[in-house]
Amino acid sequence: MSDFNEIINSETPTLVDFYATWCGPCKMMGPILEGVAKEIGDDAKILKVDIDKNMDAAREYGVRSVPTLILFKEGKILWRQAGVSQKNVLVETIQKVI
Repeated sequence: MSDFNEIINSETPTLVDFYATWCGPCKMMGPILEGVAKEIGDDAKILKVDIDKNMDAAREYGVRSVPTLILFKEGKILWRQAGVSQKNVLVETIQKVI
C-alpha cells in the first residue's frame, strides 16, 4: 500500500484501474489499457489494483463497482469513471493533465 500511495502522489499522472479477476468487464479493459499505455508512453503510468487483494485501497477511494478507473496526479483525483472506458476517451483524459 505504501508503494500505491507513493505512485499516486507523484507528479506523473497515474491511471488506476480497480479491478477483480472474476469481473468480465474488467477483462475487457486489459487490451484497452495496453493500447492506452502504448499511446501515452512514459508521460503517464497505468496501475492495476485487484480489489480483492487491496480492499483497503478500494474502500478508501469508495470503489463500489469494477472496473473503476481513477486518474491521480500529486495525490489528487482528477477524473473518475466506473465501467468500461474506450481507449480514445482515456487517452484524451490523460493528455489533458500531462
